[in-house]
Amino acid sequence: MSQQPFRYSTIEPEAKAPTLKRLRQLARILDKAIVIPGTQVGIGLDPVIGLLPGVGDFLGVLLSSYIVLEAARLGAPGPTLGRMVFNIVIDGLAGTVPLIGDFFDFAWTANINNIKLLEEYLKFPGARKEANKWFIAGVLTILLLVAIVLVAIPVILVRMIMTIITGT
Repeated sequence: MSQQPFRYSTIEPEAKAPTLKRLRQLARILDKAIVIPGTQVGIGLDPVIGLLPGVGDFLGVLLSSYIVLEAARLGAPGPTLGRMVFNIVIDGLAGTVPLIGDFFDFAWTANINNIKLLEEYLKFPGARKEANKWFIAGVLTILLLVAIVLVAIPVILVRMIMTIITGT
């Protein structure tokens, strides 16, 4: 009797469809919740909370990271998770640039792109090897560090501006 290889994924195959449906809904809420009438342009929660100085981009990265975590639980391989993280990092770092970053946030739908990457993997799940738990831990650590940087950048900028204004 052959032994099954160790799998860290806690999501059973029959639970993948509801999980994917939930992740699709979250991505839609974050990226394109409200479609502007007469256009195909959608505005989601991510660009709106990104307008909040300091914490907006931090919260956006945290919410987007949940999709990556669930993708890892569904067994997505390292290259797929890496591309997902890249989408989030671009979204978060670009969002730190005042005004330009906010417009970029409307156009760059990182969460919807990440769902497409996950769906692409789920079509052919056996084609690639799942990422190991250390890789996933590294990916989540990188996302946490990016979130911390997204909080630190506005604080540093405000402090520099205050120093220039007050001269102290």
